[in-house]
Amino acid sequence: MPIKEKTILMDGLSVDRALIRIAHQVLEKNSDEEDICLLGIKTRGVFLAERLADNIAQITGTRPMTASLDITKFRDDLDQGIADGKKDIPEIPFPVEGKTVILCDDVIYTGRSARAAMEAVIREGRPARIQFFALIDRGHRELPIRPDYVGKNVPTSRSEIISVCLPECDGEYCVRLGERE
Repeated sequence: MPIKEKTILMDGLSVDRALIRIAHQVLEKNSDEEDICLLGIKTRGVFLAERLADNIAQITGTRPMTASLDITKFRDDLDQGIADGKKDIPEIPFPVEGKTVILCDDVIYTGRSARAAMEAVIREGRPARIQFFALIDRGHRELPIRPDYVGKNVPTSRSEIISVCLPECDGEYCVRLGERE
């Protein structure tokens, strides 16, 4: 289905500013930066987690551990037969026990990705707390989940599309609002 671009919501500089602001908020909310780890929800959340970790390191001198998290097998909207057999495979290359785990994603919409990510983390151990960062919060929650850190709130209609473009996977750096034609 073709998408018609309506506007650019954030350019690369705006995204960088939001990530710097979020790094400060993370440090204000969490007193011990040694216990923070960032898990980027594949695909774009991984790159946002890395950038956020770099920003935290610039502020504190200590870079939090980061890893990517593939939540596909934990989604509740997949064919159960495909997902069930793969839930026992460990994903996180460091212990989460007692840590402040910050899940990082590009867009929060229904909340189902965040729920799947929480399930994946809890299967790996018992973190002290789980927090959630989304670059864009577009509303339309189906589950009672809200991010702790948000780059930008963008109220949307269900026919609109938010596209976060990052140089690592898209070759450009911006956030676009589009609409299905």
